[in-house]
Amino acid sequence: MKTYTLLVAALLATTACTPSGTGAGTTAAAGTGVGVDLVGLDKQVKPGDDFEEYANGGWRAKTEIPADRVITGMFLDVFNKAEANNKAIIDAALKADAAAGTDQRRIADWYKAYTDTAGIEARGLAPLKPVLDAIAALKDKKALSGMLGGNVRADVDPLNATNFHTENLFGLWVSQALDKPDRTVPYVLQGGLGMEDRDYYLSKTEAMAKAREGYKAYLLKIFTMAGMSDPAARAARVFDLETKIAAAHTDLVASQDVQKADNWWKKADFAAKAPGIDWDGFWNAAGLGGQQEFIVWHPDSTVKLAKLVESEPIEAWQDWLAFHQINQVTAVLPAKFDQASFDFFSKQLRGQQAMRPRDKRAIASVNNNLGDAVGQLYVKDYFPASSKADIQNMVANIKAAFDKRVAGLSWMDEATKAEARKKIETMRVGVGYPEAWRDYASLDVKADDPVGNLQRADKAETRHQLAKIGKPADKGEWWMTPQTVNAVNLPLQNALNFPAAILQAPFYDPKSDAAANYGSIGATIGHEISHSFDNTGSSFDSAGKLRNWWTPEDLKHFQEASAALAAQYSAYEVLPGLFLNGKQVLAENIADVAGLTAAYEAYHASLKGKEAPVINGLTGDQRFFLAYAQSWREKQRQEALRAEVATDGHAPGRWRAFTVRNLDAWYPAFNVQPGEKLYLAPEKRVKIW
Repeated sequence: MKTYTLLVAALLATTACTPSGTGAGTTAAAGTGVGVDLVGLDKQVKPGDDFEEYANGGWRAKTEIPADRVITGMFLDVFNKAEANNKAIIDAALKADAAAGTDQRRIADWYKAYTDTAGIEARGLAPLKPVLDAIAALKDKKALSGMLGGNVRADVDPLNATNFHTENLFGLWVSQALDKPDRTVPYVLQGGLGMEDRDYYLSKTEAMAKAREGYKAYLLKIFTMAGMSDPAARAARVFDLETKIAAAHTDLVASQDVQKADNWWKKADFAAKAPGIDWDGFWNAAGLGGQQEFIVWHPDSTVKLAKLVESEPIEAWQDWLAFHQINQVTAVLPAKFDQASFDFFSKQLRGQQAMRPRDKRAIASVNNNLGDAVGQLYVKDYFPASSKADIQNMVANIKAAFDKRVAGLSWMDEATKAEARKKIETMRVGVGYPEAWRDYASLDVKADDPVGNLQRADKAETRHQLAKIGKPADKGEWWMTPQTVNAVNLPLQNALNFPAAILQAPFYDPKSDAAANYGSIGATIGHEISHSFDNTGSSFDSAGKLRNWWTPEDLKHFQEASAALAAQYSAYEVLPGLFLNGKQVLAENIADVAGLTAAYEAYHASLKGKEAPVINGLTGDQRFFLAYAQSWREKQRQEALRAEVATDGHAPGRWRAFTVRNLDAWYPAFNVQPGEKLYLAPEKRVKIW
């Protein structure tokens, strides 16, 4: 899974997915189109020297990044189609003048509130006055503990979305327990930073030093514009506190190690192990006063953060709280706040040159907060049954190919093989949309209160998640809305979600030949299947339970192959002096290698022994690999690229395209020879599954 920041809006939604195999054998008629952008090639480049440039160099040379974007490419093309569909749905809701309490009315009122810039300017900071007054009134650390707990929101997801960031001191995630699949429990994660990762505060590089200076200036600007006394002192206190919070944080690579995350704490353990917070007051305010067990994802960080609550002056915490209450809603505050946030987070940190138009941002906000309400209408109007049936057939074929590969592994013990194949067999696959939809009846949306709408939506989402605790895990729950241009593997559910919006051209086009579809959306399907067997997914069995189902010899082989892939990616220099961290992006790269391999074999199985046709001078294998490389075509601003390398568990698209060098079939397809830059000797090609 990849979160395309600035491209997609995903909502945590409670739904049920379509079981795998439904519709298998029913497929739309195969197309005959080439399915590859021939104009976008750069034939001056040898495929064996730089396959991504060969596939996309012509496109990149003539493509400009829109001023309001930090990246453009295939995903943006598809996102723009989905966004236009979403706009049509919102326009219809605005015209409908639906009755109060209906989803159409909620959609319309949310959009109206977000786009009412005159009302936003007139209200100023008044919508935040109650919470800012409450912060100013804090008298002691007991009261502070209660407020910190009251701010807890269900706003992180370490497994499904690899999202570890929250501005609140702790993040909350509700899901089935890692080692007890029959229990739904709350997870506690580290938080508290305004900038996305600890490296922004602690790294000695010039780029990060510039980011820190920009952040200090932003803090000062926020306090000044808010009319608070002594803004310079307040800004300095917040930056100093967040630097200490960053030092307390676990780094991203360690955070991704699920084996270190399964830490059960009783409620009483927090006071004993992490003194410094009034934990009873904290949990009561968080709505978890009756909860007796938690899983603490970052135990060391939790101890250190609690100690900071005790050691740092209450004035620093008050300033920190005030800043974050403002920072979280700048988009619906007067324009000067909105602009200041853009100038730092989007322009300085990621290189975006212009703010997105307000109506476009309003569409994203509607999707973020009323995703299922929009999603029901989206699939009705924009996702044909024929596409769902065709994708279900492809999923069945790629699962079969993956299963065949596992069955034929020479290095794997039969008992390990049996569990792996059981995991494939029982995998739940949702295509397009869920079977059940989220109910927004408890969410009060007002056409004249955009700040309140965001606050109430966050609280409603948290209530929704808390209500799951103690209930049996919903194995069919969806974690993306249908209009999301993305896909996801859900390790605890042994499930996949493929939303409707990604299942369209150019990722999937029923008019295209099978080679292109298997190389593009097929590789995505294979990628998500393979996530069940990456360095994280392989730790979970067919029931979604965290347990070691490997023999020591099998595990050693897997780890050695994984280390070789990590080393391969750590050698890629994305900017002068900036290399990928192969361990940080390992899970995604395992999924790329294994997924592309399974998609390739499924494509050939779909030919049923026949030769693939040559179309526009390209063989089937050439179209397959080119479609894969073009699905990852990107043109990105350097600032955004640097930020992605620092904070993302995915390699940037250009380097994901290099996955092909690990597949034997790529070499004869493009006559890649020893001495060419991407050539790997057969024994150096990484084959994990």
